[in-house]
Amino acid sequence: MKFYKSLCLLGLLALSSYSATAVSEEKTLNVVTEPTFAPFEFVDKGTSTLIGFDIDIINAIGEAEGYKMNVSSMSFDGQIPAIITQQVDIAISGFTITEERAKKVNFSEPYYDAGLGILITKANSTEIKSKDDLKGKTICAQLGTSGAMYAEKVENTTVTQFNSTAEAFLELEKGSCSAVVTDKPVIEYYLATTKNENLIMIPEQLTVEQYGIVTSKDRKDLTDMIASGLKKIRDNGTYDKIYQKWFGNAANK
Repeated sequence: MKFYKSLCLLGLLALSSYSATAVSEEKTLNVVTEPTFAPFEFVDKGTSTLIGFDIDIINAIGEAEGYKMNVSSMSFDGQIPAIITQQVDIAISGFTITEERAKKVNFSEPYYDAGLGILITKANSTEIKSKDDLKGKTICAQLGTSGAMYAEKVENTTVTQFNSTAEAFLELEKGSCSAVVTDKPVIEYYLATTKNENLIMIPEQLTVEQYGIVTSKDRKDLTDMIASGLKKIRDNGTYDKIYQKWFGNAANK
């Protein structure tokens, strides 16, 4: 009898342990980002942790909806394929919402209004004063981004693509290209933090874009959860606090 009771007890403990693990796993979502896109996602040099506007936003959504967001690094061009095959649950990495991407994955409602800008060296400022002056030049951009897509449409240009925007900036500084085309807030943050007086941003904004959070077309539950969480953090003021933390001003309504 004691042996039977022991077996039952062990069985219950095992079931309890399994259930707790299952619940824990169910409430944790795997999120990927490409952390060379400050101030949206980058690595804190002091703590080696992932920080940025996007990181705070996805964690706030998780908290609002009762999920732990397990955020890890992945190359930008690998994220949508990983979402499609459901290797990961969510991607947040400054993804511009485009018709082409929306055919493959689901996007949340826009959570940030952005647009492309042009970064050049002062040495090139007499040659490049507007987007029209990019014709015939060598342009650096990050692989798979809307900046790279824009650059490839410019007439008679050579486009060199890199795994990160940081690499593109370094190539510009070395004189390997005439300009970098990337998101304007990323350029502004780079100039503000590096204080490199040899670089300037052309005032002209090339495009008007919006960022969305990416999920699989087979996971409507995640798309709906993100929509709910995003609404909650907008309504309770959390979104505005995060926006002001990273950009120093109020978000556009």
